[in-house]
Amino acid sequence: MRPLRACLGAAAAVTLAAAGTTALVASDASGATTALSNRWYAAAPYLMPLDNNPPDAAAIMDASGLKAFQLAFVLAPNGGGCSPTWGGTAAVSSDTAVQSVINTIRAKGGDVSVSIGGYGGTKLGQTCADAASTAAAYQQVITKYGLHAIDFDLEEPEYENTAAIKNEIGAAKILQQNNPGLYVSVTTAGTADGTGWFGKQMLLEAKSQGFTPNNFSIMPFDGGFSGAASQTGALTNFNAILQSTFGWDQATAYAHEGFSGMNGRSDTGEYFTQADFQTVLDYATSHNMDRFTFWSLNRDRQCTPVDNNGTTSGTCSSVAQSAWDFAKYSVKFAGITPPTTTPTPTPTPTPTSCKTAWSSTAVYTAGNEVSYNSHNWKAKWWTQNEVPGASEWGPWQDEGAC
Repeated sequence: MRPLRACLGAAAAVTLAAAGTTALVASDASGATTALSNRWYAAAPYLMPLDNNPPDAAAIMDASGLKAFQLAFVLAPNGGGCSPTWGGTAAVSSDTAVQSVINTIRAKGGDVSVSIGGYGGTKLGQTCADAASTAAAYQQVITKYGLHAIDFDLEEPEYENTAAIKNEIGAAKILQQNNPGLYVSVTTAGTADGTGWFGKQMLLEAKSQGFTPNNFSIMPFDGGFSGAASQTGALTNFNAILQSTFGWDQATAYAHEGFSGMNGRSDTGEYFTQADFQTVLDYATSHNMDRFTFWSLNRDRQCTPVDNNGTTSGTCSSVAQSAWDFAKYSVKFAGITPPTTTPTPTPTPTPTSCKTAWSSTAVYTAGNEVSYNSHNWKAKWWTQNEVPGASEWGPWQDEGAC
């Protein structure tokens, strides 16, 4: 999701969607009623509803079984200001076109998330004065469309702006607090090492603000990648970054990790086929990752000619495929239920009462019991003035904590 996406009015996605496993209920003018499970929002592929020859969402749903769409992108107005627009030009406040798409999807039992940011364009985190005003702008989007999920796409050039990222992360935290159950994901650029310097700074900003989204996703493409093995390697490395940044164990880090791919030919000429998607999907599900998505549904159809004359398109994939082949991997991910049970903790043993405290002057014979350093000890033979535990081969046998 790099320069091509900017040229096409699309941007790479840093996803901030507030997630959970329970359905939400909305009753607003947007037509939202019952939310999908969070697994669907985690699987929702990107769709530009106003640009890049938008496909018919209803047709995709019928052909693939897809239920959730990640609509892109909400930006600041091209002329400046702190109010949300689609692509910098169409004000959210007066929108009817995107609302119509959402209504169509919901009428068929589906739902949408909205992605903010992307590559290129001016982001609200850059133009709003602080986190609170940035959050207020995004709240307009949530309220208008009755959203249950939102995606923060934090990448170039915005993520090089410390103040803007502070506003975005702060806004995400506010939205998460003010919209209980909101599925929040943050997506950023991927590298072979997981993510680059600016991505790591974004994670540190989230840590400093005490913000934890449902997942942090990386986009392992447009960075010298070659097929699925290079992508799963990046996901493994990113997992290590999440562990070291937040102090999580490996499983917890995977439970907060996501993948955002690019189907077909990337902006830099990498190719990712259906087989690559299956390999990454297997990795994501076997590691219990939280998110699997891609850019984009607008591109999930075959070009004519198939290779698009060796160029990357915003409206087709440049690989041989049937329409909506890649959407079917999102459907597979949504259908694989992640673990929901919490491991049964090992019961804390009932503390043993401590025996009479050991005395350096007392004489003990085999079988006598004492306490020392919060442990009980039993004498193996006659002893006096020999400290319990001082020697592995000493006269005292450790009977455990007391």
